[in-house]
Parts: sequence; C-alpha cells; structure tokens
Amino acid sequence: MGGRWHSVTVGFHQHKFLFEDGLCLCPWPKQNAHAHGALKLTFEDSLTLKEVESENSGVAEGQYQPPDCLAQQSVAILIPHRNREKHLLYLLHHLHPFLQRQQLRYGIYVIHQAGEVTFNRAKLLNVGYLEALKDYDWDCFVFHDVDLVPENDYNLYKCDQQPKHLVVGRNATGYKLRYKGYFGGVTAMTKDQFHKVNGFSNTYWGWGGEDDDLRIRVELQKMKIIRPPPLIARYTMVFHKRDSGNEINKDRMLLLGRTPQVWRTDGLNTCSYSTLSVERPPLYINVTVDIGKPLH
Repeated sequence: MGGRWHSVTVGFHQHKFLFEDGLCLCPWPKQNAHAHGALKLTFEDSLTLKEVESENSGVAEGQYQPPDCLAQQSVAILIPHRNREKHLLYLLHHLHPFLQRQQLRYGIYVIHQAGEVTFNRAKLLNVGYLEALKDYDWDCFVFHDVDLVPENDYNLYKCDQQPKHLVVGRNATGYKLRYKGYFGGVTAMTKDQFHKVNGFSNTYWGWGGEDDDLRIRVELQKMKIIRPPPLIARYTMVFHKRDSGNEINKDRMLLLGRTPQVWRTDGLNTCSYSTLSVERPPLYINVTVDIGKPLH
C-alpha cells in the first residue's frame, strides 16, 4: 500500500508522518460517528474485571491507539488509588470505551499508595506524571479521581491552551460547580503547563486542599482555568464513606496560605518516592509506590 509524507500538528507538536492511503487525523466527537453524547451509566455489583477486559480487546497493557486514523492528542490518565478496587472497576468499565469513542491515543496509569500512611493524592499524581513520561512523551495529562465517571463523551479528554477543569457538575452537588474556583476531581494539563506550576504540592496528607493549591499555582502563572459547557461536563460520583487513612487535612488552610512562597521548592522538582512495582495487566499500568510519610 502506498503513502505520502505529511507535516501535521498532533497535540501541541508538529511531526512528519507517512500516511497510508486513506489514513488521516481522527476527528473529534461531534464530527465523528463514534461519540454518543449523554451516556446511560450502570454500576452492576456482578461486574468482573474479565468482563471489562473482554469488552476492550483493543487495549494492551493499559494503552490504546485508534486502528484507522491518527489520534490528535496522546493522553495519559493518572488515577491515584488505595483500597478502591470496586470504584476502579466501574471507572475502567466506562472510561475505556469513552476514550476510544474520542479516538485518542491513551494510557491509563493507576498509582497505588503502598502501606497505611495517610493518603496523599497530590503526591501520587506527581508520581504518576513522572512515571508515565518514562513510557511515552504524552501530550496531555488528565488527573482523575477514581470515584468520578463521565456522563457525556462530548466532554473531551484533551488539553487546550489553558489548564482545563472537566468536572463542572456531579450528581452529588446537583450538577453545579462545588464552589467558585473549584479545580478538583478531573483536570487536564499539558506537560508545559504542569511544569510551569511545578506540579502539585507534595505536602497535603489527607483529604482536601491540594486542588485549591494547584489553582493558586495556575493563577500565579497568569494562566486561566477553562471549563466545558455545564450540560456536557457532568459526572456521576460513586458514593462511598470517608476512607480510613484519608481523613480531613486540618492543616490545609495553613498550607494554602504558604503556596505563593513555597511553590517553586515544593512540587515536581522535590517529589521523592520509591517505586515498588510496575505491573501491566491488560487494562491499566499499575504503579505501586512508597511515598514516605508526613514530616510531623
């Protein structure tokens, strides 16, 4: 089969590709026949990992690329995790076909915090970013809570010229933004954007504060958070009790007050951890890490 070399912009980089006859850039949803818009979500108790694997035969070792067109962005989905296997199963069940309908090249990374030390979502996301770049030079990074499932596949898991917040509403908040300036749950940033803010803080142990810290970092860099339309950026939150080991962080307001002074020395450039294992089952890359413990 013949082909021609073309220079095209994919993600945020220009590349030269040899296009096979008939192969071209994948269209975004609303321009392709794959996307559905609003989705009917189900959460069956009987669902098994084997069923989800059989429904996603095109996924290998947690990664996928469209077979018949060139994805416009490559996206790493980073999911911080501990003791949430059922939530993870539900998310994988819905997220794989969702991303495939958007015709993305993607990888799903589950960053598992080992041990019983207080959970640190932000540091796990820093780790996931650093580990994902060892596999591939991803264009876009989506920082994704395990208990939030997207309801509309026109909600594009791609990065833009500004940091993007994908959760405008969820069932638990009546599909309204949790509060003005909220930048948590599911967010998307390019490599350049994430480096510019030095990633997340590593010092938020327990629940709360780290997403507001990231918002402050974004604002300090004169970037603007953008959001999709409210009718599209909707999520179902799979309900659960507060996790043991993820209690509310009583120091979060104190830490937020320090962000403008410490962001340059607390983030990606000071993220220390030990990788215990990297496993590659069919549906995701499982990175298990020891991220240390709070200093006090």
